[in-house]
Amino acid sequence: METMTVERVIDAPIDEVFAWLTTTTNYTSSPLVVRCRLTRSGEGAPYGVGAVRSHLWLIGWFRERITHYDPPYATEYVVERSLPPSRHELGRMTFTEVEGGTRVCWTTRAEIPVPLLGGLLTRRVARPIITRTFGNILDAAGAALAKRP
Repeated sequence: METMTVERVIDAPIDEVFAWLTTTTNYTSSPLVVRCRLTRSGEGAPYGVGAVRSHLWLIGWFRERITHYDPPYATEYVVERSLPPSRHELGRMTFTEVEGGTRVCWTTRAEIPVPLLGGLLTRRVARPIITRTFGNILDAAGAALAKRP
């Protein structure tokens, strides 16, 4: 398994950053994301525990389930299915108030399950694409929230 982490400080209050980044339909603001939708609402909030979301990114399709939801500080998810196939242990976003806005730390732990070559493919192909996509989404959040009144 490969752990991938991307961090940004977004110049906006923690509540707004959490709301934007947990509403995954916003991810289409990134050029690497084609479509995102909520296919089942969660407990107590649309993107709360138990919510199921479907993402089509340039790198593939993912069905994710929210496993932890603690607004405005953290959310976690697991990829239940994907094309191309992947193994996924953890997806987590944490939010911390800092001088200048909100620090977001987005971590995922995953691998491409190909015998003998899976580790190499994960490190050399998946890791740069995933971290770039996460970075683009965080940058899109920063740009969108900077335009707020």
